[in-house]
Amino acid sequence: MSDKKLEKVIFNPEGEDPVEFFVLEQTRIGGRSYILVTDFEEGDGEALILKDLSEDGDSESRYVIVSDDNELTAVADVFEGMLEDVKLISDDESEV
Repeated sequence: MSDKKLEKVIFNPEGEDPVEFFVLEQTRIGGRSYILVTDFEEGDGEALILKDLSEDGDSESRYVIVSDDNELTAVADVFEGMLEDVKLISDDESEV
């Protein structure tokens, strides 16, 4: 990773405590915004790909975890291409 400071975002799931993530990258595909977030600013950590479901004009973004396997694979490939030093693996994969 580079030496730049990662943006921190705070998510407020309904009925749960706020959760902080660091944004590794963001992109727009098919008219939707996606962000790649991690729970640790440096080193290996858990990463999630989140999709923004908010509409134009909404005052706040509304993100959900991408869970569809085909969508997840496609968006992960885009993020891997954007971040040369990042390898994304799913929970059921082992790194080769």
